[in-house]
This record gives sequence, C-alpha cells and structure tokens, in this order.
Amino acid sequence: MAPELLENAIATAVARLREARRPYAIATVVRTVGATAAKPGARALILADGTIAEGWVGGGCVRGAMTRAAVAAIGDGTPRLISLRPEDEPGAPEEHQGIEFARNGCPSKGSMDLFIEPVLPQPELVIIGASPVARSLAALAGSFSFDIILHDSAIALGPLPAGARRMVVVATQGKGDLDGLKTALGCGADYIGFVASHRKFTTLAETLREAGADEAELARINAPAGLAIDAVTPDEIALSILAQVIKIRRSGQRRPETETA
Repeated sequence: MAPELLENAIATAVARLREARRPYAIATVVRTVGATAAKPGARALILADGTIAEGWVGGGCVRGAMTRAAVAAIGDGTPRLISLRPEDEPGAPEEHQGIEFARNGCPSKGSMDLFIEPVLPQPELVIIGASPVARSLAALAGSFSFDIILHDSAIALGPLPAGARRMVVVATQGKGDLDGLKTALGCGADYIGFVASHRKFTTLAETLREAGADEAELARINAPAGLAIDAVTPDEIALSILAQVIKIRRSGQRRPETETA
C-alpha cells in the first residue's frame, strides 16, 4: 500500500478508536542499521490486545517485540523505545538509559529502533449529585481534559477500557448519599471524593461496613473531598476538589491523556 494510503488508513482508525474511547499505541521506526524491510518513518497502530490494526513496520521478526512493547505501554501509559538487534550480536543489556533491547531473528541481520507511544482515553470525571457543588465542579472541570459525566443520582457505570481512569465525586449532599457512595466503591475509580463532613461520613461508613464494604475500600474515600484551602462557597469547594482530582491524576504521570496521531 502506498505510504499516503497507509497514513489515511491509520488516521481513519485513530478517529474511530477515539470515538469509541479505546486505547491504542503508535509504533514508529526511528532508526535502522543494515538491511531492514521497513525504513525510518514507517508506522503501525496496535490495539490493547496486541492486534496490529493498521500500518506496517516489518515482518514477523519485528512484530513480536513490537506488540509486546505496545501492550505493556498501553497497560502502564509509558512510552517505550525498543532497539531490535541481530540475535548473533554480542550481548546487550535488557535495558539501558531508557532503551529496551530485543532480539531480531531475521536473516537480514539488520537493526531497528522503534518508538512506541500509547494513546489512552481521557479520564472520566463522574459527578453524582444535583447540588451547587456538583454543578460548579462540572463547569470548572470542563477546561481540564476530562470526559465529564454529571448525573443527579447514583448511576450504573460500565467497565473501563484498558488503560483508562475514572474519578468519582459524590456531591449528593443529603439526597442519595449512600447510593452514591456504593456506586463509587463499585466502579473501579482511581479517586473517590465525598462532599460531606467527616462526622457524616463516619456514620455512613458504618452502614457501608454492614453492607459488606471492607476497611481498605472505605479508606479510599476522601471525606470531606478536596484539598484543605479553607473553601466556603460552592465554587471554592469545587476548586479544592478539582485540585485534589488533578493531583491524583498526575501522580506518577501514570496515564498520559494527550492524543496524538
């Protein structure tokens, strides 16, 4: 396939995956030495299960190491630089200065360096409640690259795609608090915030224990939600919560969300 047709196919597939909120990785050949089938600039799009959806960077000698690296990159959100070296080349370390080494079993004996870039869905920010704090948080978070889900009461949340993240804020403030917390505990959230006093949460936590929640689950709930900035108004409380959510989101830079093609 002509290079421009390959690029169009990759771009079309990327648009489809973004729409479906599915993760993927782009592998790009950045350097070759000796005889290699693919040349610098060649690209491939790899899905979370290791399927090569579009593009081409070489034959079976390359695909195994590339797909393994792509699956790992999608899993932890970290780009990788892979250097494929001939099998009979003197021993290289498994990793050195951020470069991961793999063996190329092709008869051509060429070497190739691949950059693997994972592209993950934007994290979900699920806000449960119809309170002023809930509305303020939804409005404030709109500029911070979240997929915002705002619902007046507890909702059923489906499973997350591989590599995706979910933050949940329960801002029901007296109208369905317990149901909101149960939803938050059972949806695979990286962050749970509860807009209420510590005293109120202590009371609800006992009810949750009786319903089967264990201490490790309850310890994950930030109550009251938000960083301690002496917030008073709904807008200030929303700001403190958003700051805490972003702090968790950026902790360790585990999940890059900038989508590039």
